[in-house]
Amino acid sequence: MRPFLLLATRPEDLAADEEYAAILRVTGLEPERLHRVRLEAGPLPPLDLDDYAGVLLGGGPFNSSDPAKSAVQLRVEREVGALLDEIVARDFPFFGACYGVGTLGVHQGGTVDSTFGEPVSCVSIELTEEGLRDPVLTGLPERFDAFVGHKEACRTLPPNAVLLARSAACPVQMFRIKQNLYASQFHPELDVPGIVTRVRVYQHAGYFPPAEMDELIIRLETAVVSEPGRILANFVTRYG
Repeated sequence: MRPFLLLATRPEDLAADEEYAAILRVTGLEPERLHRVRLEAGPLPPLDLDDYAGVLLGGGPFNSSDPAKSAVQLRVEREVGALLDEIVARDFPFFGACYGVGTLGVHQGGTVDSTFGEPVSCVSIELTEEGLRDPVLTGLPERFDAFVGHKEACRTLPPNAVLLARSAACPVQMFRIKQNLYASQFHPELDVPGIVTRVRVYQHAGYFPPAEMDELIIRLETAVVSEPGRILANFVTRYG
């Protein structure tokens, strides 16, 4: 069976490793079936998509709408953009979480900016009619809770996108391009321990006032988030 490819961008080892472990946990994949490339650490090596069942893109510190970008971020954007050229042309299975909205959304002509950013929190996600019919969302209720925390979001959908999910403060929480390309603004891989780790790692990254970290963690620890992981599990089952 072909493995899946995880493209990661988190420079912090703890956050990067826990993201990888979380995706293994919710999908049921063995490590040999989830190859990881840390894009922030070096150039994307030559890839043959035919070697993989699908591509996953994790979240990270990069924002497509950042006014000033480091050389590393610009390189990552070029490499991801070039890969998306092929992925979109082939309608190759792709799932991008958080940063996936920024990359796939911009690549396909959507508007991504800070209008609908959300603080680190647990929010109620609502599936659209299209979302309720989508095979990657099979088994999910019309409403479920998920963890978010993002400085930018999709303000205007790409013209060829299908809206799959929304929330009260963010009208684009998940969309699909063609039949096999998905992006979610929320983090389907995260549970309570996972979000707490990220809050600690990114205390000084501008997602919340650093002095409020302990209070934020107390609020997050009361959340009940049980459904989003099914999305990645469905994706792996469908394409694996």
